[in-house]
Amino acid sequence: MEHDRARPDAGSPVATRFGKTKTNAFQGGVAMKRISIGMLVLSACFVLVARVQTQEAHTITKFNVAGAGNGKGQGTIPGGIVADGSILGLYIDSSNVYHGFLRNLTTGHITKINFPGSEGTFAEGMNSALAIVGYYLDTNGAAHGFLRSPGGKYTSLNAPGAGTGSGQGTIAADINTTGEIAGSYSDSNGVYHTFFRTPKGKFTKFDAPGAGTGSGQGTFVAGFSGLTDAGAIAGNYTDSGGVSHGFLLSSGQFTGPIDPTGSVNTFVIGLSSKNMVAGIYYLSTGYFHGFVRTIDGTITSFDATNAVATTANNIDPAGAIAGAYYDSSFVERGYVRSPDGKHFTEFNVSGAGQGTSANSSNSAGTITGNYVDSNGVNHGYIRQ
Repeated sequence: MEHDRARPDAGSPVATRFGKTKTNAFQGGVAMKRISIGMLVLSACFVLVARVQTQEAHTITKFNVAGAGNGKGQGTIPGGIVADGSILGLYIDSSNVYHGFLRNLTTGHITKINFPGSEGTFAEGMNSALAIVGYYLDTNGAAHGFLRSPGGKYTSLNAPGAGTGSGQGTIAADINTTGEIAGSYSDSNGVYHTFFRTPKGKFTKFDAPGAGTGSGQGTFVAGFSGLTDAGAIAGNYTDSGGVSHGFLLSSGQFTGPIDPTGSVNTFVIGLSSKNMVAGIYYLSTGYFHGFVRTIDGTITSFDATNAVATTANNIDPAGAIAGAYYDSSFVERGYVRSPDGKHFTEFNVSGAGQGTSANSSNSAGTITGNYVDSNGVNHGYIRQ
């Protein structure tokens, strides 16, 4: 059984934090997860973000999920954190099988997330009530979405029209406080479509104008923070030329393409409660930078001080962005950018021989992510 088979969303920006192993972006590439018409005149501007040297003490707690592997590329990878400090993520065992987990901030108790009978489980999204969505793989390598209730009951989710072959299927990526779910599915031709599911189980399909119809092309929703409580969705679409563009769908109005000036590929990682869209974009040089787009259409590009390249992994409801950047020695370091862009907090976790990534932050300023030791093994951490 090939447990380390390629994930069905490998070509989608939904694979940002969940399911990736940390690698040097200039060696292994940055996996920009998953997940995501009125044409607007978008103004892009580069700004120098003030670097804040924080003097106050912060407590960093390291953790590993029991059963996580100790080989290169294996280990524990936290992905998202909600207001009460509960953390959702994944761990990769010694056989390279993926599993989800939920960690309680106060007690440190870890609950493993495994869809019954699956060949691998990927926990992708969570709301404040701790309802969890994601997807699992069957014995044929097809993906099926799932919903896990706060009480631990699993429900399988399959979007109408989803393919059943290897690398096809349904990926549930986001769930909001009302129980609405957003995700993507791949049809029998390998084309991706975004779906929206009501709490009563009704599916609605969405394809971005300009999305390609070839295998691996289509429309993807961003993971964890790609759906707001008001029902706005952010993500990406890949055109017929294989180029990725960002989009926002709010109150039935489509905004796109969202592309910073000079972008040759744009990947949206989510949006705030006020529809501030965040993501990364690539230049023709191969380097990448973070960006935010405010509701008035203004796009601001950003990088950490002295960064060669900057990724963005998540944006919280208030607009704070968590991510990582690479310095001139190509060492990965974590950061959080304040919603107004005036404060840029940078940090490393001790023992991070191959880098630190901030994967998510919450309204209390608690940060979670993973660091990679000198042997290439992933470990989780919380910074308070």
